[in-house]
Amino acid sequence: MTFILTSSAFSNGGEIPQAYTCEGRNVSPPLAWQHVPENAKSLVLIVDDPDAPDPKAPKMTYVHWVLYNIPPTVKSFPQNGAAMALPEGTREGLNDYKRTGYGGPCPPIGRHRYFHKLYALDVVLPDLGNPTKAALEKAMDGHILAKAELIGTYEKKKK
Repeated sequence: MTFILTSSAFSNGGEIPQAYTCEGRNVSPPLAWQHVPENAKSLVLIVDDPDAPDPKAPKMTYVHWVLYNIPPTVKSFPQNGAAMALPEGTREGLNDYKRTGYGGPCPPIGRHRYFHKLYALDVVLPDLGNPTKAALEKAMDGHILAKAELIGTYEKKKK
């Protein structure tokens, strides 16, 4: 069975509702997953935007949310899960807003893609403090059992 990541707020490739962006309540969308590999010891969630700052001339991937050591028994996060108590053992990394937690889409120009990537790992990672995405990816190297991905898009309504 394929490892799957979904949201009740938007479909894969669909538009992320304004509530989950800087123009709305800036809360994390509800996420749910299925078919976690049986031998998974932890999960990692990374949300990023490879279209920054301009989708016509991207220069960087902007990181919006970094979580690691999510227990494999957890099957979902509710809306605004980033502000709620995280599951026991779950750790947060730094986003490109230079803080932990969720930072919603806020593209300066054009329609951007937001990749919600969930990884199943064969280990529980050591305490990395509040790692950047790069540091977390380095720690994950060689331990990824499966990856699920959900892509949403967003373009600012107000100019």
